[in-house]
Amino acid sequence: MSRSILHMLSPLKHMSPFDVNMAVDAGFDVVVPYTGVTLEEVRSLVQDAIFSRSPGDGTRTTVFIAGKRAELALDMLDVARAAFVPPFRLNLFADPAGSFTTGAALVAVVGKVLRQAGHGALKDKAVTIFGGTGVVAFCAAVLCATEGARVTLAGHDGTARVGAIAAQMKQRFGVEVGAADGSSAEARAQAARAAAVVLSAGPAGVTILDAAQLAAASGLLVAADVNAVPPAGLEGVDVMADGKPFGAGKALAVGALAVGNVKYRTESGLFRRLLTADTPQVFDFRDAYKLALEIAG
Repeated sequence: MSRSILHMLSPLKHMSPFDVNMAVDAGFDVVVPYTGVTLEEVRSLVQDAIFSRSPGDGTRTTVFIAGKRAELALDMLDVARAAFVPPFRLNLFADPAGSFTTGAALVAVVGKVLRQAGHGALKDKAVTIFGGTGVVAFCAAVLCATEGARVTLAGHDGTARVGAIAAQMKQRFGVEVGAADGSSAEARAQAARAAAVVLSAGPAGVTILDAAQLAAASGLLVAADVNAVPPAGLEGVDVMADGKPFGAGKALAVGALAVGNVKYRTESGLFRRLLTADTPQVFDFRDAYKLALEIAG
């Protein structure tokens, strides 16, 4: 059997050591990072990879797409797929900053906690997502909207950027996502007040909602935070919480390590699936979500 080769493409200066470690531990024989890659360069890199091996080695050759922007990663994935010349193909896996698998894990764990508490599925739930311009928020918004939730992205710098992102989601995935102002403490409290689910995907070490703001959300069922660096993004949400009650109401907490456990197993699991696939595969955050649902239970 031919050796498994992973080409890791990033538009950034550095490739994430996290993703390199995950790939090596999953069992790839050769892992090669490429940094500073532009969208225009993806086609030629993919074709160099497919034409240098036989069509039968397509399942042993993978291109991983990194970076820190959801839209760019998806565009690079589209260009890479369009570069195939059948029967010459290979595996593709997009997970910029590990955030596609994190967003997938976040929604899967929140859905599990809702169901276990007897609150039903995400369908028709009001979901407010903070850190709305980031990749985790992008994935979570699309996935929650696909599940039938009423989703609002809150932007730390107002509504313009998150509104544009929501428009891109509708164009690319056909989902409706609203935009809210999250630029002040008062605005953030207002954005959270009517939510049944609050997801915090903002920068590490920044408190987005304090205990009083969360308590004001009287209908809150689940508060989930992907930030493992103190202080918490949502005050009172413990990093280990996996459906643990918090505050004075009926809300349940989901912490960063509960999400991280599913995220880690999802990213590793997708890498392993690529190594054992019978035909070339293409994975994005929707594929990650399917596996995260299996893992979360």
